[in-house]
Amino acid sequence: MSAGGADATPPVAPDSRSHTPAPPVRVERRAADEDESRHANGADWDRYADEYQASHGEFLGDVGFVWGPEGLTEEQAGVLGPVRDRDVLEVGSGGGQCSRWVLAQGGRPVGLDLSHRQLQHSRRIDDATGLGVPTVRATATHLPFADRTFDVVFSSFGALQFVHDIERAVAETARVLRPGGRFAFSITHPTRWMLPDDPGEAGLVVSQSYWDRTPYVEVDEATGEVAYVEHHRTLGDWVGLLAGHGFRLTTLLEPEWPEHHDRVWGGWSRLRGRLSPGTAILGADLA
Repeated sequence: MSAGGADATPPVAPDSRSHTPAPPVRVERRAADEDESRHANGADWDRYADEYQASHGEFLGDVGFVWGPEGLTEEQAGVLGPVRDRDVLEVGSGGGQCSRWVLAQGGRPVGLDLSHRQLQHSRRIDDATGLGVPTVRATATHLPFADRTFDVVFSSFGALQFVHDIERAVAETARVLRPGGRFAFSITHPTRWMLPDDPGEAGLVVSQSYWDRTPYVEVDEATGEVAYVEHHRTLGDWVGLLAGHGFRLTTLLEPEWPEHHDRVWGGWSRLRGRLSPGTAILGADLA
């Protein structure tokens, strides 16, 4: 997640979206520090942004707030609480869909993302909808805002599982929140790390320990460089992190897969979703 200033680049035109194919990779389980994780994931999201928005944009909605592949919306879940007249920061905002929903509810959102290309898509959707969300290109571990700037900070599958220095990211969130502020986020449900990343029957077999926190790493076969990193924490880890930085956990949701929801998204599918949770949503208030 490379830190930067306010995004001042022009939006990408709708007809200029073309996906750069990902290089062949091999999967490893090994340590990956913050610099390695940030470098790999920033480049990966820049490469993947066009395909992501083309594939999932309709599901997400230009002005929509979806917490995960199950399709649970913030309107249904109510994890953030009231956002009208509140200052709201979205960490890992991507195309700004969730922030734009906050704006439509009368909130004052700001979007933050490490991917330049995702922020270009955010500008494109701003222009298409007439709902403009201020954005900044930066990292969850170095939030470029003054202390006590926001009433709400949230991340919908946006950043936290890609961060190695999670203690610093949570501390940064606590720093920029006002007393009593709300922190809410969704992540890949930690039990999913026990299973292969496969939406079919092969993904229903336990293949590793729930308590194995070794990062998931993809390595470019041609260059040997790390191309993608995702970090795993248990639910107990997350509760401890929040408590250690002055948060009081108020919400823990594990959305069930809807009966007639047939969308396949990476390792998520109806087959797997009916047997095990794919998403965990946590909400906490700062003391």
